[in-house]
Amino acid sequence: MMQFSWDNYKRYAWGFNELRPVSKQGHSSNLFGGLKGATIVDALDTLYIMEMYEEFEAATEWVVKNLDFNMNTEISVFEVNIRFVGGLLSAYYLSGKEVFRQKAVELGEKLLPAFKTPTGIPWALLNMKSGIGRNWPWASGGSSILAEYGTLHLEFMHLSKLSGNPAFAEKVMNIRKVLNRLDKPSGGLYPNYLNPNSGQWGQHHVSVGGLGDSFYEYLLKAWIMSDKSDEEGKKLYYDALQAIEKNLIRKSSGGLTYIAEWKGGLLEHKMGHLTCFAGGMIALGADGAPDQQTGHHMELAAEITRTCHESYARTNLKLGPEAFRFDGGVEAIATRQNEKYFILRPEVIETYMYMWRFTHDPKYRQWGWEAVQALEQHCRVEGGYSGVRDVYASNPNHDDVQQSFYLAETLKYLYLLFSEDDHLPFEHWVFNTEAHPLPIIKKDFRSNQANEVE
Repeated sequence: MMQFSWDNYKRYAWGFNELRPVSKQGHSSNLFGGLKGATIVDALDTLYIMEMYEEFEAATEWVVKNLDFNMNTEISVFEVNIRFVGGLLSAYYLSGKEVFRQKAVELGEKLLPAFKTPTGIPWALLNMKSGIGRNWPWASGGSSILAEYGTLHLEFMHLSKLSGNPAFAEKVMNIRKVLNRLDKPSGGLYPNYLNPNSGQWGQHHVSVGGLGDSFYEYLLKAWIMSDKSDEEGKKLYYDALQAIEKNLIRKSSGGLTYIAEWKGGLLEHKMGHLTCFAGGMIALGADGAPDQQTGHHMELAAEITRTCHESYARTNLKLGPEAFRFDGGVEAIATRQNEKYFILRPEVIETYMYMWRFTHDPKYRQWGWEAVQALEQHCRVEGGYSGVRDVYASNPNHDDVQQSFYLAETLKYLYLLFSEDDHLPFEHWVFNTEAHPLPIIKKDFRSNQANEVE
């Protein structure tokens, strides 16, 4: 599947951000502005992990010759961080090629002006030449988004380690300081919107799906990546999960556990495909849970995973919708036309991979294999893999985009689901939210670094 995705990207869209597999041409999302080669950078580590070394060398050569950050263009700080910075960091740690370290640090430096706000909470959008930032015009009251400013920590800690420049780590640690000062609604929830000028929350909307999701993931992973020395990250994660469990996690009449969305105290009984990453996250954090809650967290993870599998099983194509609901007698089914699409997203497969690693229950590989068969049957087209517009329709209407995250995440997590546990073992690696593996920064390394600074 990776070979087919890559070969078609290379044949029809080389150097473009993404491939249009039906019309067989290049595609670029506005998230990347004028940046080029998102699929190449996002897929580097997957190629390496799958031992596709010829393809990896071709990709490396493109990076050396063509990956350019000196452009007058506006980019999404979050997307460029998780895909480009994350992809370059992983390529460096896996291959040891200096060009990847150099490019990652160069790009990181280009992102630093995003933090020039009164609070240090970064802008969502940044012009890479002028350094001028702004927020999404649709975001509540000019706010920054929790999942965007909260999903820089892992990459920026590694940028400080690799560059010797403490500024990267200082910027992301300051975000924690701002959040710690604020009152949280309903016993510790984090609203999705925060104004970077005033340092006050915007609308009190809370989600473990889009706009919130990876903030929680990065609290847990910051602790793990620090060799479990970041006690603040650990406490913030388990406290947040406790508030989520109290306020957002519910069980349907049919017995399905789901994570709802919270809007100013009222629940919307809807769960997004993006939220399905939480099964894997909760499993990953179960071992460190306080008060003998490890077993409880593993059960919760398993129940959320089962719900997400049901969202796939209850469709015609056996691929999950973008969002599914639990109201009006409906369970784990999308009821709105604009929520019935599937864009090759990885979160459900990601969670199967974590659940397999932690339990070795064969059903997770079985469920992963069901997804493989559905992808082959309904998403594979002559020129690559495409998303579909309605997973409940009998014949798929293709959206004509092969997302870069399909190669970075979906196929990588599938490969790892069917690999031995010692292929990228969790004792040594933490995955960023784009499935880019980053090494755990061992305690002895950090004390050595501190000594050198002194």
